[in-house]
Amino acid sequence: MGIKIIKRQGQTFKDKLFIPAIMGGMKTTLGHFTKNLKDVSNLTTIQYPEEQPTDVATNPRYRGVHRLTKWEDESEKCVACYMCATACPAECIFIDAEERFDGKAEKRPKEFKIDLLECVYCGYCVEACPCDAIRMDTGILSFTGSSREEFVVDKKYLMNNERAKDLSND
Repeated sequence: MGIKIIKRQGQTFKDKLFIPAIMGGMKTTLGHFTKNLKDVSNLTTIQYPEEQPTDVATNPRYRGVHRLTKWEDESEKCVACYMCATACPAECIFIDAEERFDGKAEKRPKEFKIDLLECVYCGYCVEACPCDAIRMDTGILSFTGSSREEFVVDKKYLMNNERAKDLSND
């Protein structure tokens, strides 16, 4: 019939102890350790959080703390369509809409809140927004607080977040 029987590997006592695999891993680790110990000048260390990393925020695929974009007259671009809240897998975006009278759209968010502790920073809200009103390009690498309520950011905070200065314009 053409059936080929292949002997299973790792059946010896030495293989079952995983000693060769462990020793191989230790050899690699010690090799890196001695290489870095001999030439310390190649090691880069930053004193986080006093010194923030600069290479992460300049990456075009970086997703950080959210911001709401504005029109030239400083009004929000958001039209409260709920697309971002619908696309969010963590369900951390909360919008309460109101009527808009400035002629830019029919409605706008009266309340726009994001719970940053529940957010998984997937970027689906940015992709779902039809009017490019929400972005994740602030360059804010860490967000700290002393209570849970401080991590629920509102429309005022999101509108005041500025885009990172070292990122290129779209």
